[in-house]
Amino acid sequence: MRMNCYNGVPLQHLGDISSQEEKDSGSLESKEIRQLELEAPTLSNEEFGCENFLNDTLRFPPDEVGQGALGSPVLPRLPLMPKPPEHPRLQRASSLEEKTRRRKFKSNQDTLVSTKGTGSSSAESIPSDLTGLQIRNSTPNIQGRLGNWLTSHAADSRNIQELGYSLRKDDRDRTDPTVALEPKQGLAGKPYKKKLSPLPPAGPLPAVEINVASTALRTSNRIDQDCVDYGLAAHSILQRQSSNLSDSRLLDGLVSDTCSTSSMKSTLSVLNPIRSKDMRDRSFLEGSLLSRGALLGAEELDRYFPDRQVGIYIVTWNMQGKKEIPENLDDLLLPTDNDFAQDFYVIGIQEGCSDRGEWEIRLQETLGPYYVMLYTAAHGVLYMTLFIRRDLIWFCSEVEHATVTTRIISQIKTKGAIGIGFTFFGTSFLFITSHFTSGDSKVYERILDYNKIIEALTLPRILPDTNPYRSCNSDVTSRYDEVFWFGDFNFRLSKDRGSVDVILKEDLGSDMSRLLQYDQLAKEMKDGSVFKGFNEAVIQFPPTYKFDTGCDIYDSTTKQRIPSYTDRVLYKSRHKDDIKVVKYSCCSTIKTSDHRPVVGVFQVKLRPGRDNIPLGAGQFNRDIYLEGIKRRISRELQRKQALRNQKSSAFCTLS
Repeated sequence: MRMNCYNGVPLQHLGDISSQEEKDSGSLESKEIRQLELEAPTLSNEEFGCENFLNDTLRFPPDEVGQGALGSPVLPRLPLMPKPPEHPRLQRASSLEEKTRRRKFKSNQDTLVSTKGTGSSSAESIPSDLTGLQIRNSTPNIQGRLGNWLTSHAADSRNIQELGYSLRKDDRDRTDPTVALEPKQGLAGKPYKKKLSPLPPAGPLPAVEINVASTALRTSNRIDQDCVDYGLAAHSILQRQSSNLSDSRLLDGLVSDTCSTSSMKSTLSVLNPIRSKDMRDRSFLEGSLLSRGALLGAEELDRYFPDRQVGIYIVTWNMQGKKEIPENLDDLLLPTDNDFAQDFYVIGIQEGCSDRGEWEIRLQETLGPYYVMLYTAAHGVLYMTLFIRRDLIWFCSEVEHATVTTRIISQIKTKGAIGIGFTFFGTSFLFITSHFTSGDSKVYERILDYNKIIEALTLPRILPDTNPYRSCNSDVTSRYDEVFWFGDFNFRLSKDRGSVDVILKEDLGSDMSRLLQYDQLAKEMKDGSVFKGFNEAVIQFPPTYKFDTGCDIYDSTTKQRIPSYTDRVLYKSRHKDDIKVVKYSCCSTIKTSDHRPVVGVFQVKLRPGRDNIPLGAGQFNRDIYLEGIKRRISRELQRKQALRNQKSSAFCTLS
């Protein structure tokens, strides 16, 4: 039960104090005080309107109004009118104990109603005990204090009555909607205003911090220091996910649980947080193109690729059947002019080395632990290897491959093609590497090789076609959204060796148009004989065939083969402008073969898909991955040991 108090002291205790003081001062003194109270003129409760004011101001429950601290009735009465200042009992001096109690109570006093008066030099608050609450059995000292206050404000006694009437009228206006709101009048006829507690200043919510340098990333940085610039990589990841993290949907997901946003800061990393509700309800293998529950749908696609662009790095190289593999493949796969690595690495080899397993381990060692070998296929000395970022492997379908030989005798597999197809989210990809018939004048044979390959590659087998209405049974390239065809096509320059050498000796820079005007492949593509619907980026590098091994001199043997652009990367798309060329060049630092490797970097548009395809379930070649990482660590340890030995060595000089 709520207790009635005066200046922080329950009325019960106040009555006990006054009763004790009455006993000390004598019964005669108590009788005289009560007689003065009866003689003083008073106003009724209804005239003053204190009932409503008491209920509104003190906010007692209805069953407690009029009850004291222990259930004793408390009559709401108007404060007494000012008594004559010459009354002897009002001039009674306060004792030391009362003065101490007064200072203590004054510091804790809580003003319920604040008004501005004109009778004094400073604005004072009306004590809470004057708002309709009559204190019985009060001590003479307390009554003297009230009398002094009322004496100084005797001129405003009428204004106090008007204040009570205004409050009572305001209470009536709240219940009657027909009464227009009027400004309330306070002391001296001034408008009465209630002071409300100040509202806290409104400001923007603190930004959610993104802990890019997560524990996993720092650990990888310690293990794999020379794979990539982690500062730039983290900044790139943050930029790619900024639109997703700032999206209101993601923020709603962060605070949808009972925990607050600040409690998520310690667990938020570059990976998107997963809600417990999704773990319970979401199957990931249901849903259509636009459903939130689809693993390959738009929601998951936007999480990993906000711009819906995937990077593809393609390499084609004729190794000339050499056993030796270049000691360092960084220039081939991780050139210094590329700031960031791509999402897919596809390497096609013609006349590959005899140890294909060793070649794949070296590729894994170069790419490091961030990539896994998704698939590999071979056809004689034709190899194709596909690497993918390890965190994207779950969005790939099963991978299919097919091979075709273009030799008359099918057992000889030096010429032909390999095709690898799969679906990534809702976009189907086909990669073909091939080796056509060689010879300066055998253009027709190369056209036959092309036609045989597009008809004989039996892909896809179990994967559904993403757009069957645009497919053709006689052309495998029409059954996929994005197609990349690369290899040693063996198309030459239709010009004699002397004329080509004269052109090469000139300072061509990046303008190779004088040579490309004699290119057999460009002519046949323009005539529509081969690679229908395919495109090629602008060639700005010198011919990649044929060099003397280990140097930059074109064929110096008696055959004097014509330098030509035999190694090419072409692309084709079902949708216009889906493929954008980022880079198209050759790797001139690798000289172990008579061919220079050709590199193409592309940005490909992705589309969301349906979960109606057989998923790869994260399968990759684990043995190749482990062996490649072990060699990478061993190479790093050897390099550090060599540096320490070099620093610790001392040289003696004699003067």
